[in-house]
Amino acid sequence: MSGAQETSVQELHAPNSICFGCGPANQEGLQIRSFRSDKGLEMRFNPSSAHQAFPGMINGGIIGALMDCHGNWTAAIALMDKSGDSEPPCTVTANYSIKLRRPTPFGDELHVTGEVIELADDRAKVKMKLSADGNLCAVGEGLFVAVKEGHPAHHRWN
Repeated sequence: MSGAQETSVQELHAPNSICFGCGPANQEGLQIRSFRSDKGLEMRFNPSSAHQAFPGMINGGIIGALMDCHGNWTAAIALMDKSGDSEPPCTVTANYSIKLRRPTPFGDELHVTGEVIELADDRAKVKMKLSADGNLCAVGEGLFVAVKEGHPAHHRWN
């Protein structure tokens, strides 16, 4: 995986995005940084104390936001690669589900992976995994769809 000095897919393709989860321009958001890997994208995230549900454990909503945004970017990059375009299409979440397998501890760096399991011309199904200190804490799957001109989110990454 790429290091902190390298440019994430979000910084490269949507530097002005204000998305709470993945927007580089949202100073109050999570500002996740996803990088290409052998099987899709991966990211590392260090939660703050404000991301806890109760002392020592990460809030499930934060886990969902991390996996949703990371899965969305995994799909967008796969669709870009499939089409041969130089920029990814703007994608949105059609659905996603998360299974919280064990409590996610605060204080550990979180590792999230995204891998495409089905790819069409305008959509991708992605499986996601979140681990902390080598322990699998959450798994998920989502369907992410490229939107066309006229959709409210079409230009959200510009």
